[in-house]
Amino acid sequence: MRFVIFGLTVSSSWGNGHATLWRGLLKAMSRRGHTAVFYERDVPYYSTTRDRWMPPERIRVQLYDSVDQIRADAERELSSADVALVTSYCFHGREASRLIFDSQARLSIFYDLDTPVTLDFLQTGRPVPYLPEEGLSGFDLVLSYTGGRALSELQTQLGATAVAPLYGWVDPEAHAPSAIDQQLRSALSYLGTYAPDRQASLEELFINTAHLLPDQRFLIGGAQYPEGFPWAPNIYFVRHLPPALHPGFFCSSRATLNVTRRVMAEYGFCPSGRLFEATACGVPLLSDTWEGLESFFVPGEEILPVRTCSDVLNSLSLTDRELRIIAEAGRTRTLEHHTAEQRMMELESICGKALAGRLAQRA
Repeated sequence: MRFVIFGLTVSSSWGNGHATLWRGLLKAMSRRGHTAVFYERDVPYYSTTRDRWMPPERIRVQLYDSVDQIRADAERELSSADVALVTSYCFHGREASRLIFDSQARLSIFYDLDTPVTLDFLQTGRPVPYLPEEGLSGFDLVLSYTGGRALSELQTQLGATAVAPLYGWVDPEAHAPSAIDQQLRSALSYLGTYAPDRQASLEELFINTAHLLPDQRFLIGGAQYPEGFPWAPNIYFVRHLPPALHPGFFCSSRATLNVTRRVMAEYGFCPSGRLFEATACGVPLLSDTWEGLESFFVPGEEILPVRTCSDVLNSLSLTDRELRIIAEAGRTRTLEHHTAEQRMMELESICGKALAGRLAQRA
């Protein structure tokens, strides 16, 4: 299939989770014989933080400053596209959607990688600049990184006519067991961009635990942390790490923590990419809890669910052997069910059924 994608970014992983996801999926697309063009607006904070990543065979990444700059190229690509797709947080989402609607692409898709955020914006009266003004009714299909009740709300609130979940994934070639980096050794690590709506949970599960274990080392990696963040003497910080360094970060920890953004946890069925990245690296994973978590991992066997600081302390009190058994089970589950290759096969199936349905309607 030929894909044309308008997205946030694939060139820089700074402060966003989209890039790592798309790199894995684009690699799987290429490996399975598909072609794709990914249009990304060239903005300063991504242009100065680009990782050393090269598109795989049959994949083209096109940077641009304005839609007019790529209009002729995009129209040409769309004219022969099997799937035309625009994502949440695409800088020119409305313009890209209009290009897709006016094209001869066989299937138009909106992929919301931030569905709870999108719906929360609507419910609080805030504009959603990456959505068409008429909502999602113009797309043949809406994919959502979040399942559960979010799928029905995309229909009732935004007019989506057909919806399907496409959950997160990991590239097991990029995230795999790695040698320990002595500078990153810790009892517990946390990797994530700072977000105010994660802060309360992060303080309960990570900061409070660090205070109660002053003789142990804790490590945070990420970007955009404010000066007023409640650091402690035994909490160390690593500024933004490119994806290539994530395995070393995870594997240098006795265990690592996942904290879901508040609105995503409230909706449930929204697994962070960190769940799959950390488990693919063979690291014991502690995760906050939300509805649907057990759909992705068996709590207590493949991951360790934590709701309070006491839960974290209990998890860290497990022996190395007990933690290793959980880590191995989590890695097995991820490699069997949550890789980019498997999600690409799901996307092929979803698109194939949608295209068949369109042909049946025309017959």
